[in-house]
Amino acid sequence: MKVNKSLQTVLVINSGSSSLKFSLFLIKNPTNLKLLYKGEITHIGENNSSFSVHDNETQTIHRAIDANDHKQALQQFFHWFNNDTQSLEIVAVGHRIVHGGIKLHQPTLLSEQVIDYLKTLIPLAPNHQPANLQAVDLLNKLQPTLPQIACFDTAFHASRPDVEQFFALPKIPALKDIRRYGFHGLSYEYIASVLPDYLGEQAQGKIIVAHLGYGASLCAIKNRRSMATTMTFTPLDGIPMATRSGSIDPAVVLYLQQQGMTNQQISDLLYFQSGLLGVSGISGDLQTLLNKPTPESRFAIELFIHNIVRAIGSLAATLGGLDALIFTGGIGENEIGIRAAIAEKCKWLGLKINAESNEQNKPCISHQDSKLSAWVIRTNEELIIAQYTLATLNKHDKD
Repeated sequence: MKVNKSLQTVLVINSGSSSLKFSLFLIKNPTNLKLLYKGEITHIGENNSSFSVHDNETQTIHRAIDANDHKQALQQFFHWFNNDTQSLEIVAVGHRIVHGGIKLHQPTLLSEQVIDYLKTLIPLAPNHQPANLQAVDLLNKLQPTLPQIACFDTAFHASRPDVEQFFALPKIPALKDIRRYGFHGLSYEYIASVLPDYLGEQAQGKIIVAHLGYGASLCAIKNRRSMATTMTFTPLDGIPMATRSGSIDPAVVLYLQQQGMTNQQISDLLYFQSGLLGVSGISGDLQTLLNKPTPESRFAIELFIHNIVRAIGSLAATLGGLDALIFTGGIGENEIGIRAAIAEKCKWLGLKINAESNEQNKPCISHQDSKLSAWVIRTNEELIIAQYTLATLNKHDKD
């Protein structure tokens, strides 16, 4: 798809350790954006790197590329952009940055000082923050005049009550940065922004959103603001995930150290060898486990569902009741059986699923007799980032 006249766009980047996702949004006016392209560069640093992009109509590009590192990946993106979208101009880049720490709770223009602070947070999100910031550093070298804006996964949770933000630890300088930050905030913020479109007046009520994907967490929302969430100090905490253990007694780490394991070995164990992968011994991919029903894979799925239901009960208690349950993320949006199993275990809350609506992936999947409603809402973190990027750019230009 080619546009026939010069148009300004916002580029959104979500950089991972071996992938780089991007979206291009047309700026229709200072508050209105339209998605033009969405794509991904995968297997960066491997022999099977690939570039894919599709427009908002029907055209899709998919090809093998050389991307030995993130610099080459970004160069491949700009090669495509300069050759296939000659009518477009990128005026700003918005980044998903996992951690904003205790200082940054709003979208922020990325200055050298801000970047230096974000790098100090790498130990708090060692498997996300470095990749996020690598894209920022590379773009500063490739496109030094292009404004870059950081949008933080922790920001949405900054307004939670203090009892939800602090651990029962002494107030000493060494512990000043240790708190329950919460993550997946950009996803939750998008869901909160569209709740009135689905729930009407009930949107201001007591809502639990289950963001279920490769990484997974749940969030209690009231008046469309975060009240509690399952991930805390790092994205490792909460329910079991694809390869992450989820919540674990901290004394387990002490025990493993006493057994001679290094910090790096323990980190690799908890982040990359646990969760669905560790329990099943087969894969961290839920669809793979559903297709290979061994006793181990069935137990991994059972453990996953059990912990989600346990979290729902805890969050409902925090809210003092529950009006609606929202499923989002790759698993939440697509896995009919997982949603049904979770709903079955939430009957005590008064939840009754409409099986036909659930199987058809309709937005509302609860039965009309259900005491609370249940919904499937597709998340859109990229749109939230693009909106924040444009608003921050406009504010900066006025200043």
